[in-house]
Amino acid sequence: MSRIRGKGTKPEMKVFKYLRKGKIHFQKHYKRVKGRPDIAIPSRKIAVFIDGDFWHGYRFNQWKEKLPKVYWQDKIQANINRDKRTFAKLRRDGWKVMRIWEHELTQKKAERTFQRVSEFINDNKI
Repeated sequence: MSRIRGKGTKPEMKVFKYLRKGKIHFQKHYKRVKGRPDIAIPSRKIAVFIDGDFWHGYRFNQWKEKLPKVYWQDKIQANINRDKRTFAKLRRDGWKVMRIWEHELTQKKAERTFQRVSEFINDNKI
């Protein structure tokens, strides 16, 4: 578990590189709001989370029974519940929130995901 990184992951680096190339200015791991979004544009209240499929429970109900211990089921379910509360709080506070899943950044899907992020950021200009 000590080798699991919360910052500087490969999916994050791909998105950061793409946004910088597009001259989109953002803050990484913004600490001033709940949940510390991986990408934040505070002046426009835009938050983007880049989440790992396993840790944040992508399609969790389909594979949770395969986990070896109840501990892991509880842990991932707690992560899912925390994410829901965090996103709801941010939206109540006027933030526009987007989530990118790790599998959306594979070779085949990456370009489309980058376009979605750009559109999300550009469509929410004030």
